[in-house]
Amino acid sequence: MCHVIVTCRSMLWTLLSIVVAFAELIAFMSADWLIGKAKTHSHAKADNQTRGVSEPHHPTLGIYARCIRNPGTQPVQRETVCGPYAENFAEIASGFWQATAIFLAVGIFILCTVALVSVFTMCVQSIMKKSIFNVCGLLQGIAGLFLILGLILYPAGWGCQKAVSYCGHYASAYRPGDCSLGWAFYTAIGGTVLTFICAVFSAQAEIATSSDKVQEEIEEGKNLICLL
Repeated sequence: MCHVIVTCRSMLWTLLSIVVAFAELIAFMSADWLIGKAKTHSHAKADNQTRGVSEPHHPTLGIYARCIRNPGTQPVQRETVCGPYAENFAEIASGFWQATAIFLAVGIFILCTVALVSVFTMCVQSIMKKSIFNVCGLLQGIAGLFLILGLILYPAGWGCQKAVSYCGHYASAYRPGDCSLGWAFYTAIGGTVLTFICAVFSAQAEIATSSDKVQEEIEEGKNLICLL
């Protein structure tokens, strides 16, 4: 018989697991890893009274995507165009970034799998006499290691030609030159830290769902058990 067990610690672990998976996925897909040096853009207004209006713009560069100013000369509502600069894996700007993409993709896949499984832990707490919480915690720790490897390798690619075109000639491995780090990079770091916190917290979720109070509720014949 399926017993739905909900505790504060198990729900918090589930929510954190989902948030971490989405945060890492969004960061990986974003182009805001490097913020390039400011560039100017000039256009003429439609009334022809003011010309040569110069507007600063900071292009951004991600692992496989980028955001640049619309190359058109006429003013448009959407002046920034974002999209992948690499049509396939081989066109990613640096070998280090290719390795980063692989490690991050593997880590994110594991995190998304754990996030999906975590939803069902309210009803199923063990498989083949092994706690799902402990297995998921182990997988989250492994995912965290993949994420760390990807984040360590990413700055090594700052010397590639693509990065130099955005960050200036002073850009090199682990030196961003004229570029600054974007929110996606910091989000990936924060998500990695939270991944290890989730891995540790999974043990607390397992303890909460197998406590004496839970066993007493089960023995009383309750199918829905909610504990603080």
